[in-house]
Amino acid sequence: MIKQFKYNKKFQLESGKTLPEFQLGFTTLGKLNAAKDNVIWITHALTANSNPEEWWNGLIGKGKFFNPENHFIVCANVLGSPYGSTNPLSVNPQTGNKYYHNFPEITIRDIVVTLDLLRQHLGIIKIHTLLGGSLGGQQAVEWAIQQPTVFENLFLIATNAQHSPWGIAFNESQRLAIKADRTWFSYSDDAGLKGLKAARAIALLSYRNYNTYQLSQEDLEEKTDDFNASSYQNYQGEKLASRFNAYSYWHLSKAMDSHNVGRNRGGIVAALNQIKAYTLVVAIGSDVLFPVSESTTLHQHIKNSELEIIDSIYGHDGFLIETQQLATLFENFYITKKLNKELYEYAN
Repeated sequence: MIKQFKYNKKFQLESGKTLPEFQLGFTTLGKLNAAKDNVIWITHALTANSNPEEWWNGLIGKGKFFNPENHFIVCANVLGSPYGSTNPLSVNPQTGNKYYHNFPEITIRDIVVTLDLLRQHLGIIKIHTLLGGSLGGQQAVEWAIQQPTVFENLFLIATNAQHSPWGIAFNESQRLAIKADRTWFSYSDDAGLKGLKAARAIALLSYRNYNTYQLSQEDLEEKTDDFNASSYQNYQGEKLASRFNAYSYWHLSKAMDSHNVGRNRGGIVAALNQIKAYTLVVAIGSDVLFPVSESTTLHQHIKNSELEIIDSIYGHDGFLIETQQLATLFENFYITKKLNKELYEYAN
């Protein structure tokens, strides 16, 4: 069941604009132990929700690597997303009307500040492990910089320190598809949905790769139309359009573009050097959206970090699919860290 955190004060955004108030939908699994040292906080990707058992069930749930019988698992729906949080379809209490096109610009930093307000509301002082992939990883690295003493461990999966021109170009192409839908300029809940369908189809090309489609969407030689890849693109577009809204997609893709941990901090290297958490950086070898080089940058400039590369046919989406590989990496990381700590204590 989704819980609600309501912040009833004016919230200052990085752009200089404000929200009169906001709320976040969030999910908790398990219980906080007496020592308050079993918190696992998950930050989600672009169109996910606050229940990681739904979209990361290979890792989260009873009997899984992060088990609510042992851990207190928290995941919050990001500001701007329609799954329980303030978003463009929410009512602006100052006008009595839905925000629609008047929803203000938000950044990854804004999103992270709201997450930290929720953390304080829940009375959580320390977080054992913070983890996220893609846009979730962008939140995680930003949060570990904003609040370096809160996190013991940090898992950054298929993500980066600054969104690349390549990634921004993909996002802008998707927004152009939304703008090409003439309904986008209306003030209605379903504005731009046909454009959103096209945007999702564009996004899929960056989430997967040539080999993924070759393996999963190949057709019989005699076909001249109605190809599997065509049906797949349409199906995935319709699927998102039935559960999301174009306004949220627009603003969250913009938030992703804004991601640059070095902004006003003396550059990326100086910012990453502020992270104190023991960090595991995971890249996916076939990821064309967040290539291995971006994970290498994170690893090179985060102290006490390790870099692992997953082999997957699924490209960027491998961070959602290759859960067994991730679980093995997580377990090995914890074991190695524990051994190193024991060796240090023995030597001293």
